[in-house]
Amino acid sequence: MDRPTPTVADVFRRYGDTYRDHVGPSLSMAHRRVITAITQCRTAALGGHVEQCDRCGHTRIWYNSCRNRHCPTCQSLARAAWIDDRTADLLDTEYFHVVFTVPQAIAEIAAQNKAVVYGILFRATADTLRTIAADPRHLGAEIGFFAVLHTWGQTILHHPHLHCVVPGGGLSPDGTRWIACRPGFFLPVRVLSRLFRRLFLESLQEAFDDGQLRFAASLHTLADPQGFADHVQPARKTEWVVYAKPPFAGPRQVLDYVGRYTHRVAISNQRLINIDDGHVQFRYKDYRADAASMQQTMTLGAPEFMRRFLLHVLPAGFHRMRHYGLLGNRHRTHNLARCRQLLAGTTAAHPVAAIADHTVPPPDYRDRYEALTGVSLRTCPVCPDGHMIVTECLRRARPFPEFPDTS
Repeated sequence: MDRPTPTVADVFRRYGDTYRDHVGPSLSMAHRRVITAITQCRTAALGGHVEQCDRCGHTRIWYNSCRNRHCPTCQSLARAAWIDDRTADLLDTEYFHVVFTVPQAIAEIAAQNKAVVYGILFRATADTLRTIAADPRHLGAEIGFFAVLHTWGQTILHHPHLHCVVPGGGLSPDGTRWIACRPGFFLPVRVLSRLFRRLFLESLQEAFDDGQLRFAASLHTLADPQGFADHVQPARKTEWVVYAKPPFAGPRQVLDYVGRYTHRVAISNQRLINIDDGHVQFRYKDYRADAASMQQTMTLGAPEFMRRFLLHVLPAGFHRMRHYGLLGNRHRTHNLARCRQLLAGTTAAHPVAAIADHTVPPPDYRDRYEALTGVSLRTCPVCPDGHMIVTECLRRARPFPEFPDTS
């Protein structure tokens, strides 16, 4: 009999209490909430419902998901829902994937100032793309795009970077023309990199001057202006990594590909190999190796694995996916309609425009599950003709006593 595949939840259920005791009061409330959500996900603690077959009487219990955005178990259906919603935003044009990365010295500052530095990363990236695209020497158009924040590398260490998905063109300044980029080429990455570096460092310095940054432990010397300047100085001279991946094969491939980025967490359950003797073994890709030896395995002590995982818990209320330019939430519907109108005049066919049908209600989670797995949750798994009917709802356990003891 095959061994069950381990999950991140298994790690926290087995070693989470030990980790809490080891870290003690320094474990933040945000980290405690994530640990609790992941360990309770799809257990009786969150309640659920009982289903029974209307033919054979077979009974099964489904427990509720935690729906925490850091939980690997909850992301597949969330990703499917996001793809359904974003299908209406596709344009019949070439799409590009551009990645903006900050140096390690900046990543260290970001680890202790997540909300401030991640916000700077979004703003500097958006201003860079829109400024260079609006320059007549490059594209001369107003573009639209969305950006997704990732804060990890393959070994779950802190590595903040933005994935941006951009249509290959935009509206002319007067809004009367669609200006397409050159086939297979969006914007020069060297120009993007230089402007991105300047805008980011200017905003970071302003944040320091305004007292928005806090430093502790190994970075406590950065609280001094000279210490901060010395730490940041090397980043002013190095080339910051900005790269554009090859364009997508077509608009329909965009969401399938990017959906893997939008709802990815620090490590997926599929990458875990084994949990044993206080250690966690998982797969990772070493992009510096050749293709034959790129797939590697790493073993970490459970406390270190959990520490790395929790490095990527985002501040409460922080949006890790944002839309800019033509795709900004306020005028998105109007801008997309205008873009489609202009694109229709320059293309022989317009296959993407017919994708969205707002008269069709959004699919039920059981439909999404069947589309993802090929398994129907409505059909009885025992008899071929039965249908599973909800017969009872299970209330979630109370996290605290109704009347706390005040003695």
